Amino acid sequence: MHEDTRTELIRKLQRLEEERYILREGERLQDFTCLMLRHIGDPESELREHIYSTFHIWLKRDNKFSSAEMQHLLAVLMDDRHLFYRIGSEDDHSVLTRAFAVLPIVLIVQRHRNNSFLTPNEFQHLHHSLLRYYQEEKDLRGYLAVEGWAHAAAHGADALEELIRCPESDNAVQREVLEAITGMLHNGVRIFDEEEDERMASIVDTMISEALLPQQEIADWIHSLSLCTEWPDTRAQRVARVNGKNFVRSLYFRTRAHNDGNNLILNGAMLTAEAKLNHFTEAN
Repeated sequence: MHEDTRTELIRKLQRLEEERYILREGERLQDFTCLMLRHIGDPESELREHIYSTFHIWLKRDNKFSSAEMQHLLAVLMDDRHLFYRIGSEDDHSVLTRAFAVLPIVLIVQRHRNNSFLTPNEFQHLHHSLLRYYQEEKDLRGYLAVEGWAHAAAHGADALEELIRCPESDNAVQREVLEAITGMLHNGVRIFDEEEDERMASIVDTMISEALLPQQEIADWIHSLSLCTEWPDTRAQRVARVNGKNFVRSLYFRTRAHNDGNNLILNGAMLTAEAKLNHFTEAN
């Protein structure tokens, strides 16, 4: 039965692409959505990408989902069969379901930012779920040789960037997100090599450019990333130091691109942290 529905979905998505994602008479959005959710973490990368492309077209370009439908879809995406499917597992296919459940969540949060439809309770559930996911995801592989992209750390960062831009996200939420980034950089196992640092830097760049937190508070947080240099010389310390160094560099050059001369505190904090995290400078 599973393979039958998979084959059916592949056929339908291929036809949809050919027909510019326009449903035929008698077809229902919900029927496609159920199939796409069932196979959202398929080991075949082309099918995962095709499912995401369809969600992208229908959620962002065509606005096919009503507010009620998006509320329901979001709740399903954040359940134990999708975002939290076998959370904590490593080196298996379950990460594909979790990481690719995040991507349509990003699109739904974008819709909410542009035209609010989530209730306060639904937003709180979203907020807590995204933070919990970023804290509990342990499979941090980027690109898999056979299955293609997993990229959970990058996809989760995209969702957190949308979260902090929501009007409901107060300073407490911003601080929780910074703490989650620290946890990801200090994951103890993986030095990121698929530009996950850039996706995380986008979150903090948005905080800076949109003044979501005081500059001094962000500067203090940047400084805190360099404190791992005082830890014992272990693999976990090296992971934290190298990830932190790469992140600070990404953020520094990102912010320079739109520097208006008012980021002196932040520039100083980033340069100081990078020098401390970099074992190849004269200071070290």
